[in-house]
Amino acid sequence: QVQLVESGGGLVQPGGSLRLSCAASGRILSPNTMGWYRQVPGKQRELVASSTSSGSTTYSDSVKGRFTISRDNAKNTVYLQMNSLKPEDTAVYYCYVVVFVKYWGRGTQVTVSS
Repeated sequence: QVQLVESGGGLVQPGGSLRLSCAASGRILSPNTMGWYRQVPGKQRELVASSTSSGSTTYSDSVKGRFTISRDNAKNTVYLQMNSLKPEDTAVYYCYVVVFVKYWGRGTQVTVSS
């Protein structure tokens, strides 16, 4: 069984920064993919960024140049550095890991508001 625990969400003003962390525990095999989705009530979950254990990364167009995904493979932890935050980044952010199947964290709320 795999468990994921996110941290780092909160309230920030537009233009501010937040760093999300997600620690995975359990049977984490390599290679794998870890990343982040986000979801706003009434909308589908949107892929924000992903990172393979070999270092390849992808980003949604809406966050390119503002968000950076990174990971510590030794700690099975993935991070999301979010800069220049906008009100439209407000969402619940979920981390995930794909090890044969996709496992999800419970989510952390990010609110961007003045």
